[in-house]
Amino acid sequence: MATHYRVGALLPALNEGENSAQRVALVAGATRGAGRAIAIELARAGLVVYATGRSSRVSGRSELDRPETIEETGDLIGAAGGSGAALVVDHEDPAAVAELLDTIEREHGRLDVLLNDIFGGDKYMEWDKPLCEHDWHGGLRMLQMGVHTHLITSTAAIPLILRTATAGGTHGLVIEMTDGTSEANAEFRRNVGFYYDLVKANVERIVTGLTAELEDEPVTAAGVTPGWLRSEKMLENFGVTESNWREACAQRPGFAISESPVYVARGVAALAQDSDPSRWAGTIISARQLADAYGVTDTDGSKPDCWGHLAAYGWEHAGGEGIEDFR
Repeated sequence: MATHYRVGALLPALNEGENSAQRVALVAGATRGAGRAIAIELARAGLVVYATGRSSRVSGRSELDRPETIEETGDLIGAAGGSGAALVVDHEDPAAVAELLDTIEREHGRLDVLLNDIFGGDKYMEWDKPLCEHDWHGGLRMLQMGVHTHLITSTAAIPLILRTATAGGTHGLVIEMTDGTSEANAEFRRNVGFYYDLVKANVERIVTGLTAELEDEPVTAAGVTPGWLRSEKMLENFGVTESNWREACAQRPGFAISESPVYVARGVAALAQDSDPSRWAGTIISARQLADAYGVTDTDGSKPDCWGHLAAYGWEHAGGEGIEDFR
């Protein structure tokens, strides 16, 4: 780990036999987008948040070469009144991830929530090429970033989550962030490229496998998908900001179904506070499902249902028809 950027005040590590009421979350992949927003909302909800990423204002940018940094996420957690740490961690390195979990246990003595949001493979996507024409170096890199990292992190984190839940009589939570509901991903997604489709299929299979392994344990594994996310990169692609994003609907009416990262983040924060989230075990939950279940909304008070709109109008539809029925 290259930097240890503290946010707020951490409670002291627990002595043997003690139990802290303040719950702890690890958001792996929190430099930008949904991961950043989720880290902030979990902190706002009162959890101690360990947010990790690779891009740093101290050690430099990751291969994505984006300007956002994990320290900025730490600043935003602090501004929300939260506490925790913003750490530079390479989740492809088992030793670095093991060190991270040792740090969490040493400093706080527990882990209640793991959220795997690591990816960053967008730069290697080749949407319009079949497998035999796709750059396989880039394709395998996507698998390393979007699948291997999740497996490495879960391997290191789940034992601490199990110990925490068992010792305290609580219920742990492992959330896999993905793209698309089970229904949307049931068939090959032709508009994203072979390797991207494979990554997201793997993520859902991780949820299925963990659910089977944890069925007799006080830990729930589930997947969460946002809809059409207005990430930093997406806003740049449309030449707008979060404050004027609706201007992009003039050129792409379907963009009206999009959602801010705060929307799914509020849903995840509510899910993390559910005393028994086991009803969601093994499922992929959309941002709209979380909104309906826990009474949260996007920043404008709406409840976008991107996947519902896609199911009704199809993948190729780019118009604005029916969108208000799904907001």
